[in-house]
Amino acid sequence: MFRSAAGLGVDAVLVTPRCADPLYRRSVRVSMGTVFQVPWTRLTIWPGAIDRLHDAGYIVAALALSEDSVSLDDFAASPAVTAPDSKIALVLGTEGEGLARATVDAADVVVRIPMAGGVYSLNLAAASAVAFWATRARA
Repeated sequence: MFRSAAGLGVDAVLVTPRCADPLYRRSVRVSMGTVFQVPWTRLTIWPGAIDRLHDAGYIVAALALSEDSVSLDDFAASPAVTAPDSKIALVLGTEGEGLARATVDAADVVVRIPMAGGVYSLNLAAASAVAFWATRARA
């Protein structure tokens, strides 16, 4: 995810208390060292920190499989993303379990990546790259 964040111009990565250590030797190697390139911090409370993102003017989009989700295509075309001053926080969960219900409930919008061929989801690295690409800043 850090390599995708670096390559696709993500401003920062926020990791939750239960997230693996981005400075773990294997994580640094897999990220090709981009963990040292992208600003990041570990949040101490979650999902309570979503309120701080809201206070800072971010639209919080939870990537999850949910009945009330909107497609990534529709979200990326919305004024929340396309406005010059838009600030978006994408929240991605673990492979398998995904995001906790409390996190999805605290988000402003639930977003899904449209899938075909009977595949219902991507792994975290692939999903983050797709979401970062779709919501990247446009010059």
